[in-house]
Amino acid sequence: MKRMKKELISKLEERAKRIRHHVVTMIEKAGSGHPGGSLSCVDIMTVLYFYKMCHNPKNPDWEDRDRFVLCKGHAAPALYATLAEAGYFQVKELKKLRNFQSMLQGHPDKNRTVGIEMSSGSLGQGLSFANGLALAGKLDKKNYRIYALLGDGECDEGQVWEAAMTAAQYKLDNLTAIVDRNGLQIDGPTERIMSLEPFAKKWQAFGWHVIEIDGHNFQEIISALDKSEKIKGQPVVIIAHLIKGKGVSFMEWVADFHGRPPTKEELEYATKELMEK
Repeated sequence: MKRMKKELISKLEERAKRIRHHVVTMIEKAGSGHPGGSLSCVDIMTVLYFYKMCHNPKNPDWEDRDRFVLCKGHAAPALYATLAEAGYFQVKELKKLRNFQSMLQGHPDKNRTVGIEMSSGSLGQGLSFANGLALAGKLDKKNYRIYALLGDGECDEGQVWEAAMTAAQYKLDNLTAIVDRNGLQIDGPTERIMSLEPFAKKWQAFGWHVIEIDGHNFQEIISALDKSEKIKGQPVVIIAHLIKGKGVSFMEWVADFHGRPPTKEELEYATKELMEK
């Protein structure tokens, strides 16, 4: 069993490396995009799509599929790269990021891109949408689960906390929220702009079961997601401590790369770094 888990984690790590390379490559080619927050959440998305979620790229509208909602829609490159790796569309489509009339717009568009559950981008709205999906699953007596990925800066939005109250009120134990707690937003550190701490206690006070993890440790991600399925009577939030720009040394912990694409020279350096790891 331990050997199988080790092999699984090794495969997930390799997949995440490829997804990160897709992310920086497509953003450089587009000349715009959000590399920092895309790179930070790659490991989370990798575990969701290649270990945890029940989904079928050949039947993306399968009624019993698990649903993933990217609340922080500016991290679309990470989701697009993950969907391409999973087989929802060809990897070559990633080169068309942000092109006019491309299926891959700057933020997820459900009407353009296969595998997208919600057109997101306006921060604060995703958890409310995820609540609706989870409540629908309850009413229809379905077993599918909902996973919603929020940014920590996004949690400045009041609607997030309204949605948090709603999920607890209706005991949406088929919902797992994951917060990308990388500590940086577009203007700088979250704790300077609008302090979120004590973050875990706030979620607890709103009626959620809280799990905190190192969001780049695949074993911890797997264990947290497995545990979230066993919690009954309340929603679960996984606070994943992450590094903005993870995997590319000159982007890590740098707020400027929230929304700045790499140059050609920076892409060459990033590619070399990612391929050597």
